[in-house]
Amino acid sequence: MQQPNILLFILQVAGAASLLIWSVRLVRTGVERGFSVQLRQWLRRSSKSRLLAMSTGTGTAIFLQSSTAVAIMVSNFVSKGSISTLVGLAILLGADLGSAIVAQLLLVRQTFLVPLLLVVGVALFLRSEHGRTRKMGRILIGLSLIFVSLDMIRSAATPLIDSPGTVAAMQYLGNDLMAAFAIGAVFAWAVHSSVAAILLFVTLVAQGLLPATGAAAMVLGANLGGAFIAYILTLSSPVPARQMVVANLVLRGGGAAVVLIMFSRLDDPLSWLGTSPSQQTINLHLAFNFCLALVAMPFLGPFARLAETFLPDRPDPLAEMEGATALETTAIDNPRSALTASAREVLHIGEMIETMLRATGPLFHRWDDGTADAIRKKDAQVKNRHQKLKLFLAQMNRGGLDEDNSRKLHELANIAANLEAASDSISRNLTDLARRLNAEGVTFSEQGSQEISDFHDRVLTNVQLGLNVLMTQNPDAARELVAAKEKVRSVEQNLQREHLGRLRQGLVESIETSSIHQETLRVLKQINTSFSIIGYPILSETGDLLASRLAREDVK
Repeated sequence: MQQPNILLFILQVAGAASLLIWSVRLVRTGVERGFSVQLRQWLRRSSKSRLLAMSTGTGTAIFLQSSTAVAIMVSNFVSKGSISTLVGLAILLGADLGSAIVAQLLLVRQTFLVPLLLVVGVALFLRSEHGRTRKMGRILIGLSLIFVSLDMIRSAATPLIDSPGTVAAMQYLGNDLMAAFAIGAVFAWAVHSSVAAILLFVTLVAQGLLPATGAAAMVLGANLGGAFIAYILTLSSPVPARQMVVANLVLRGGGAAVVLIMFSRLDDPLSWLGTSPSQQTINLHLAFNFCLALVAMPFLGPFARLAETFLPDRPDPLAEMEGATALETTAIDNPRSALTASAREVLHIGEMIETMLRATGPLFHRWDDGTADAIRKKDAQVKNRHQKLKLFLAQMNRGGLDEDNSRKLHELANIAANLEAASDSISRNLTDLARRLNAEGVTFSEQGSQEISDFHDRVLTNVQLGLNVLMTQNPDAARELVAAKEKVRSVEQNLQREHLGRLRQGLVESIETSSIHQETLRVLKQINTSFSIIGYPILSETGDLLASRLAREDVK
């Protein structure tokens, strides 16, 4: 019998694994770009109970096909105080379960799925004029490529089933569970996707190449590696977010290690999980995360407090450097360096305004004088920075610039002026509206409060997108930012109509807060418009703007 080519096998599996990793990312980014606002709102609403938080985490991970992506989103909420560490930990446990469900769904083998998903996905992506529909096409294409990559792995592994050398190597992993556990953890961390890692392991065991015991240990290791990904990605996050991620790492990674030790002491630990080795392996992943969530749920409070004890929140030693500026007078004579420094200063101003906007949300639910004072002080800092920036740009302009640099200077000046206007809207208007709500002793109706919170989240998401565009100058992101301006305008009009409908119904809470409700929506829309200006110079340069309107998708 001809011996299989090991190098060819490694190349084929590496190519298939690369396609699998990229396909999972394709699906995740499609969901993030098309439905990020809805996911943020869904996660924020989950703080009412632990069970709801866990269910929300499960659903979000299924949509994103990644518990790590959920961890990053939730860490932003926790770091800003929108949700507690305890609720965030419940969401992460649910997200771990959701990623296990995703792995189950993606192992379904139906021959018609690949061509069907490709045809529909490509048609939606190429023919649709709407951004969200195109994102749906991207998701379907990603799903089809996941199935293609798994078939590639199966085809590559088939010739090696009868290879003595390959069988011996795989049998070693079946006997050395600690080595298999470590390999699974490292691989999941290296590819930044526990879903992709587990799909690869289960496919290898289904082909008879990897023993079930070795695959089970690698799957448990992938759970540790998957939790470690979020830990690495949040190392620079505020302490509350890291407390949540560390607690999840201890629960998921420690739980996986405990199960591995238990399995090493049993003769046939997988028999109750299915009839075939592949079923046993994938069912172990699901059963582990389900049982972990079930067992840990009543003890989330003590775990959260333990994380706070071992990872205390300390004052930021760099806070005193907040007033430092990126502007250097020595760079005035070098237009390129001066414009780069100016862009960095504009970005920092935008980040300060994002912090202000994020802080205003809770004020509409519970007034806090300290937060309001902090917002006013931050606005004063923004105005001071903007004034220095204007003087810096004016000094540059006096030195004589070529046409290109002059255009960039005026674009930065226009963006900075709009951002300063947004800061003023937050400090003067938005904060005062929240103060009026508290001073008059009235509250929004339940539906009205939900609408304000959701609209605030939508605008905050666009603010973050605007800062990303300012930093990367990416035309696709700029196009998305400008398109989001029209979406916000449409949503604001719909919410105003919804409010008028409640007034016609005679709802007392809506009548009492009518002017505050309508003015809050209007101010948030203005803030969104101020940040959407960031995308216009980029799209004007690429030809994506027709007059003052975004060019049609099919013109590009």
